[in-house]
Amino acid sequence: MRILLLGATGLIGSAVAARLKGEGHHVVAVARSPAPGRVAADEWVTIDLRRATSPDIWAPHLAGIDAVVNCAGTLQDNVRDSTARVHRDAPAALWQACGDARVRRVIHFSAMGVDRGALSRFSETKAEGDAALEASGLDYVILRPSIVVGDAAYGGSALFRGLAALPLLPRMPDAGAVDVVQLSDVAETVVRLLRPGSPGRIALDLPGPERLGFDEVIAAYRRWLGWRPARLVSLPAWLMGLAYRAGDAVAWLGWRPAIRTTGRREIVRGATGDAAPWRAATGLAPQGLTEALAARPAGVQERWFARLYFLKPLAFVTFALFWLMTGLISLGPGYELAKAYMMRAGAGPLSAPSVVAGALADIGVFCAIVWRPTTRLGLWAAVLLSVFYIIAGSILLPELWRDPLGPMMKVWPILALNFLCLAILDER
Repeated sequence: MRILLLGATGLIGSAVAARLKGEGHHVVAVARSPAPGRVAADEWVTIDLRRATSPDIWAPHLAGIDAVVNCAGTLQDNVRDSTARVHRDAPAALWQACGDARVRRVIHFSAMGVDRGALSRFSETKAEGDAALEASGLDYVILRPSIVVGDAAYGGSALFRGLAALPLLPRMPDAGAVDVVQLSDVAETVVRLLRPGSPGRIALDLPGPERLGFDEVIAAYRRWLGWRPARLVSLPAWLMGLAYRAGDAVAWLGWRPAIRTTGRREIVRGATGDAAPWRAATGLAPQGLTEALAARPAGVQERWFARLYFLKPLAFVTFALFWLMTGLISLGPGYELAKAYMMRAGAGPLSAPSVVAGALADIGVFCAIVWRPTTRLGLWAAVLLSVFYIIAGSILLPELWRDPLGPMMKVWPILALNFLCLAILDER
């Protein structure tokens, strides 16, 4: 079949694309930023769901399409994402266009628990998108997976690994139980429900067979990574709240941290359900977390990822603040000293403007790094500035290489951190 796949670059979408291709289907992948080569797809369509809220936008892409699979989703509103448009408005427009194009089947990913009441804009808009599909008259299947984990890691599944790397684990006494589900089982479900004769006009929960507490899931990952059990510690409620609010603030800069207030609300609810209807509809026997982890021993790459999970934000914050503070110090308490250096270098009347220009360049690098859409550009700008400072300093003030405080030597570890940040920038 020709299948239009939304959210093809996401955790679930990329796995579904690979499984569909394995079955011989022709995959037309929809994404805001196409990723040819990284995701198995035959064609790519560039669509930003925040702006795809009219059936006219979808109609040209449905010609010859037999089925639509919608894996698109976003955890929380921020500068790059809109829960209302991604979960409700764009899908509603797509459902209408599918009806006009006589698309045979629609498989739509929702989230477990959204039919039991809204705890956040995430679950509220997911439920509204589900309701629009149920009222559309299409032959649909709504899938509501629990927390999805697998070989790849993103969002909640990445958070489990990151927390497993902490020797001191913050206790979450109000966290609900979870029936984590394997990514491979989720992708297989899509394939089976696209086959002729499969049931339609149904909504299915996709829970794994093993019910675990939040701390138990993390402990399972820690065992898998080959580490001794972590010590549980209780943190003050205000400190945990501050961490979630910090995640919200960072999200408005375009980043997608797993620790946000929406994540906290969903963690408290938990993610449990009845797998019997899912098994009956597909004949699938889902795999439990313990069994799945035992089947694929952890390698060094998994341990690296887990250890880097919380070190990554620390590295970016440290590096960005370095550029901000060098700029502010040059414009403030270090201004006269910086100007004196420029005078020694022979800048003369250009000394003051040179100091100001350099400080503003440093502050500009900080702004580019913290704003996620321009982070990569900011990091490369930092590389160029660092190299420029090395060359200019060597020519104009070569005695700095003999300075016991090592101002020129310290540029090299700064460059190393720069390239480390570039290497771990990708989110998925």
